[in-house]
Amino acid sequence: MADGSLAINSLRDKVSAEEWQARVDLAALYRLVALYGWDDLIYTHISARVPGPEHHFLINPYGLLFEEITASSLVKIDLEGNILQDTDYFVNKAGFTIHSALHAAREDAHFVMHLHSDDGVAVASQKDGLLPLSQHALIALPRLSYHDYEGIALNLDERERLVVDLGDKSTMMLRNHGTLSIGRTAGECWIRMYYLEKACTQQIKALSIGRENILLAPEAAQEVVMGQTRDRPMRNTDSVGGGLAWPACLRKLDRELPGYDA
Repeated sequence: MADGSLAINSLRDKVSAEEWQARVDLAALYRLVALYGWDDLIYTHISARVPGPEHHFLINPYGLLFEEITASSLVKIDLEGNILQDTDYFVNKAGFTIHSALHAAREDAHFVMHLHSDDGVAVASQKDGLLPLSQHALIALPRLSYHDYEGIALNLDERERLVVDLGDKSTMMLRNHGTLSIGRTAGECWIRMYYLEKACTQQIKALSIGRENILLAPEAAQEVVMGQTRDRPMRNTDSVGGGLAWPACLRKLDRELPGYDA
């Protein structure tokens, strides 16, 4: 189009209300990642399970910037990678490998986010991984797992190892690669990634003065924070679950990068 926007027909009246809400929430996640500067051109991916008995999920149309993604442009696929709707787009094969593995294995993985942020990759490439340097790190660490780098995720055999390495955790450092989070809701997935990414940025800044000059949080305090933030059902007042932060982030998005819900 002349103004640089994409002409994509709305699917709002062509899918169930439940699928449409999942599409809106997922498109909001893409826009938020762009707004926070954690995107990587058209690469990396976020997905959402379509409500219902089938293990269908939504993922980005390969070729669109995250700031361009809308609820209607998202592509619906199954666990074999078959596209289940009329669309001019296809999906990232590496994205299919990672996201199909977690949607199939984890019932609580309704939303899955994988990023290549500068600071996330930097910490994922450090031998000791995420250190207990900040309150953000102490909140993230109890839920954090690690997966060794095997190359671009095009080998479907890697799915089994991704699932094993994630275990019962909700976030992951993909060594030499990036970060990952899952959630039962878009808000839960987002706030877990937010804490992980903020902790990575804080670590990179702290280490700029040298490892010998940093102060790790006391072990007793680490235990206290672990107890204070242990996973529990999300409540409206649950900051770790995103209950309050998610609506606030949507309001910010509506002001600064609207149009995701089209």
